[in-house]
Amino acid sequence: MNSSVPYLIRAINEWILDNNCTPYMVVDATMDDVSVPLAHVKDGQIVLNIGPQAIRNLSISGEYIMFSGRFAGIAHEVYAPIGAVMGIITKENGEGMWFPRDEEPEPTPDGPTPGDLPLEGSSSEGSSAGAPGKKPKKGPPSLKVVK
Repeated sequence: MNSSVPYLIRAINEWILDNNCTPYMVVDATMDDVSVPLAHVKDGQIVLNIGPQAIRNLSISGEYIMFSGRFAGIAHEVYAPIGAVMGIITKENGEGMWFPRDEEPEPTPDGPTPGDLPLEGSSSEGSSAGAPGKKPKKGPPSLKVVK
C-alpha cells in the first residue's frame, strides 16, 4: 500500500486551516534531496509556515512536498521528500500530528517495552514476548509540556 503520510499531511493541513490556525510543517533538513534555506535550519530541522498567506503553489504528492516561499524577503523554492516531514502542527497551540521516523529505536536494557507485555485478560501461554529475534513494537510518540 502507499504511504498514508501524504494523505495525513493534507488532511491535518486542512483541519488546521478550518480551525483558523497556522499550519507549521517540521522537516528534517539533513535528509537527501531536501531543498530549504539553510540559514533557517536549526539542529538539523526547519519549521515552515505552510499557510496560504505565507506560501504559493503548495503541492503535496505521494513522494514530495513543494512550494514557493519567501525567507527574509528572498524567494526560495522549497522541496522535501515525504520521508523528511517530521510533523505538521499548529503555531497557536502545537496540536497536530508527528510522523514516525524510519529509524529503529535502541533496545532498552531495563526491561520489556510496552509492546512486549501481554494484553490485560489475554493468556500468556504460548507468548513469544522476549523470544530471541522478536522486534519490540513501537509505541506512539509522546510529548511533555515543559514550563
